[in-house]
Amino acid sequence: MAQIFPSKMNILSKASIVIGAILAGGGLTLILGLARSPYVNMVGIPREQPVPFSHKHHVNGLGIDCRYCHTSVEEVAFAGIPAVKTCMTCHSQIWTEAQILEPIRASYRTDKAIEWIRVHDLPDFVYFNHSIHVRKGVGCVSCHGRVDQMPLMMKVNSLDMQWCIACHKQPEQHLRPREAVYQMDWKPEGDQLALGEKLLKDYHVDKAKMLNCSICHR
Repeated sequence: MAQIFPSKMNILSKASIVIGAILAGGGLTLILGLARSPYVNMVGIPREQPVPFSHKHHVNGLGIDCRYCHTSVEEVAFAGIPAVKTCMTCHSQIWTEAQILEPIRASYRTDKAIEWIRVHDLPDFVYFNHSIHVRKGVGCVSCHGRVDQMPLMMKVNSLDMQWCIACHKQPEQHLRPREAVYQMDWKPEGDQLALGEKLLKDYHVDKAKMLNCSICHR
C-alpha cells in the first residue's frame, strides 16, 4: 500500500507538539506573571482619590493616631472609612477655603458620601478581620507599610493568598506588643523571633488553626 503522507510529516508532527508545549508553557507563565505584576495587583502605585489625602502629613507631620480616623479597627472586621465630619472637626477651623478640600465641604453640606477608591480591596470570598489582628499584636505596618511616609496611599504588599499564608505560617516574625501596634517606626529592642515566640503564648495565637482554610474562606 502506498504511503499516504510523506516522511517529513513525522518531523512536522513532532515539532508541532514541541511548539505547542512551549506556547502553552509560555502562555501560562505570562498569565501568572501578569497576575503578580503591579499592573494587576497595583503594588507601589498611588491611587488617585477624590481628595488627595496625605497620610504623611496627617500621621507623620501632625501625629494623628490611626484610630482617630479608623475608629472601628479594634472592634470589628472593617477598619472603617472616616466620615467627613471627622475631617471637618479640624477643617471647619483651618484651611476652610482651600479649593482642594471643597469635595469634603460639599459632602458635609449635602450629606452625600464621597466615593473613595479602595486601596486594599480583598476579593469577596476572602474574610479578613482587622480587630483580631490588632488584638494578636499585628502592627498596621505589616500589611499597610509605612503609611506615615506616603503622600498618597498605595499598596506595598500584594495581599494575595501566598503572601497571607507566609505570615500565618510564621506569625512570630510580625507580632509586637499591643501598645506598639499603631507605631509606624517601632522596632524590637532585642530579637524579634524571641519576642514573637513569647507573644504567641501571651496572646494565645494558635498557629495550627491559622492554616485552616475556614479561617479566611467562610
